[in-house]
Amino acid sequence: MIDHTNLRPEATTEQIVRLCQEAREFGFGSVMVNACYIELAVSQLQGSGVVVGTVAGFPLGATLTSVKRFETVAALRLGAREIDMVLAIGALKSGNYELALADIRTLADAVHQEKALLKVILETGLLSEEEKVAACRLSVQAGADFVKTSTGFLGGVATVADVELMRRTVGPKIGVKAAGGIRSAKDALALIAAGATRLGTSSGVAIVRELKARV
Repeated sequence: MIDHTNLRPEATTEQIVRLCQEAREFGFGSVMVNACYIELAVSQLQGSGVVVGTVAGFPLGATLTSVKRFETVAALRLGAREIDMVLAIGALKSGNYELALADIRTLADAVHQEKALLKVILETGLLSEEEKVAACRLSVQAGADFVKTSTGFLGGVATVADVELMRRTVGPKIGVKAAGGIRSAKDALALIAAGATRLGTSSGVAIVRELKARV
């Protein structure tokens, strides 16, 4: 359930190699890396069952849809199997649901052509409850595979309340990814109980070690 993540701008080759080694060792679902490290991560994870994911329109969501699509297609060609796109947050908050919907649908179409997965980052810390619901509904309508709480870059953290709201809104058929500030087993278990099916965190190793120690 863990997307083992290093999206920091200063991430080094050595750190990405370590991320991949940890993902192998602990059986994480994926690694999430910036696009410049997709090829490295794919080579490190061959035969492991761990998939490589990356981001599009990250972290602001304010680039053109055509640019997000270009990023996505290029990433898929390099071997990424999961794309976490950032919602067109300004469009949503302006009530321009057509633009927000088209933004997600364009990427969903590109991703699904390659039998990959699309997660939509809502950036819940910037949205009202009504806007969170609208973003979830648009994501479902556009064909996204997951909705995700936040980038973790703009101060937002995953909360139980947000995950519960997202799960109620999207229903049981698509995933909910909690991301941002998940650092302990207690955090992880609370978010899973609230309805999260994925956890995006850079603290996956510490969380798994804590759970193993409990057992």
